Amino acid sequence: MTTAISVRDLTKIYGERSALSHATFEVPLGTVCGFVGPNGSGKTTTIRMLLGLITPSGGTGTVLGENITHPERYLPRVGAMIEGPAFYPALSGAENLRVLASLGGFPQERVASLLEKVGLADRGGSKYKTYSLGMKQRLGIAAALLPNPKLLVLDEPTNGLDPSGIQEIRNLIKDLASDGTSVFVSSHLLSELEQISEYLVMLREGEVLFSGRTQDLLAAQTATLIAKPEFTVDLNKLVEIATRHGHTASVEGGAVHIVGDADWGATLNRLAFNAGITLAELTATQPTLEETFFEMTGE
Repeated sequence: MTTAISVRDLTKIYGERSALSHATFEVPLGTVCGFVGPNGSGKTTTIRMLLGLITPSGGTGTVLGENITHPERYLPRVGAMIEGPAFYPALSGAENLRVLASLGGFPQERVASLLEKVGLADRGGSKYKTYSLGMKQRLGIAAALLPNPKLLVLDEPTNGLDPSGIQEIRNLIKDLASDGTSVFVSSHLLSELEQISEYLVMLREGEVLFSGRTQDLLAAQTATLIAKPEFTVDLNKLVEIATRHGHTASVEGGAVHIVGDADWGATLNRLAFNAGITLAELTATQPTLEETFFEMTGE
């Protein structure tokens, strides 16, 4: 078994509407895979099919090597947090986890180590209702880790969190992956996923736009060279030079933006110098995941 999740032609139709259409993708074991798409693109529907909560209309899939038609065979090795965790407000974090451990038949001694793992060791005795949103999310992840899962499925784990809460969850996900847990995390915070996801599955209107390594997706995007001449009077000359050499160029905010890879920078510098133009700045930028996503989805 080399994949945590593998689906082929997975489809879910509600009446006339196709919530997911012929989705095919793989999530390798032991990696963090980001699952991205605008609201209504089919992310939650996909997750629900993988967790055996709804039945596909067509296609096939496996989770941890077992067919999704038999969720009972793999669910004991899967942890999931979808649509925010539900806990007893008047019980402490530790008491809530102990209740869940009893219900699920998991060893009680896992509670202390899980509270430590999610950074709640010092607040395990505090009532749940006193927790911040970030602490509640981390307790939710601790609950999802009770079965000691090989695969952890998180649906929007950073929803509504402030920047420090987001960073805590990001660090926690990285730690889990380095311990060998496969993490499948859906989010619309693309800048976050760019930092933690080795792999990506990108959905739009129920269809898979991209599935593969994050770096492969970003590397395939065209870079932009930003050239700032010493004197603004040379801006248009720089545009002419770039266009003459087959590049698209435009003036934006006192600099020339040229569509082209970083290695054309040296040529541009030489051409500018030969034309009597001194460049005050020359930088190359790769599009972010967010920019790439918006370009691909036409958002």
